[in-house]
Amino acid sequence: MALINPYINFNGNAEEAFNFYKSVFGGEFAKIMRFKDIASTDYPIAENEANKIMHIALPIGKNVLMANDVPESMGRTNENENRSKISISAESKKEADKLFNGLSAGGQIEVPIADSPWGSYFGMFRDKYGIEWMVDFDPNYNGQI
Repeated sequence: MALINPYINFNGNAEEAFNFYKSVFGGEFAKIMRFKDIASTDYPIAENEANKIMHIALPIGKNVLMANDVPESMGRTNENENRSKISISAESKKEADKLFNGLSAGGQIEVPIADSPWGSYFGMFRDKYGIEWMVDFDPNYNGQI
């Protein structure tokens, strides 16, 4: 079965955001590449971009959360984009609470985590980096939607 791995663009704060995500999810980074790591005469990197993140990956279960900093030469990315969310399916209410409370710290809660009318334990928020998340625990979830 294919896996879906979210990839987030940041405006120079990918490393800070991913250290925060790592503090909530745990684990270790599978990869960190900086722009200076790919610099060459054919692909020169501006000094102010050299230490920014070209690619970072944090395994979470069988999935991988990935990101990069968008070089200033490519324009700014909209970190407060509001059409996409990262959805987390927790294995218990306890895990859902841990993830919701950890990731939403310093952010804006849209829907407090609670039992929903549709039978799951659900909450939704925008984290302090502008990324939108949904956390859900469905005791009747059998791996299929």
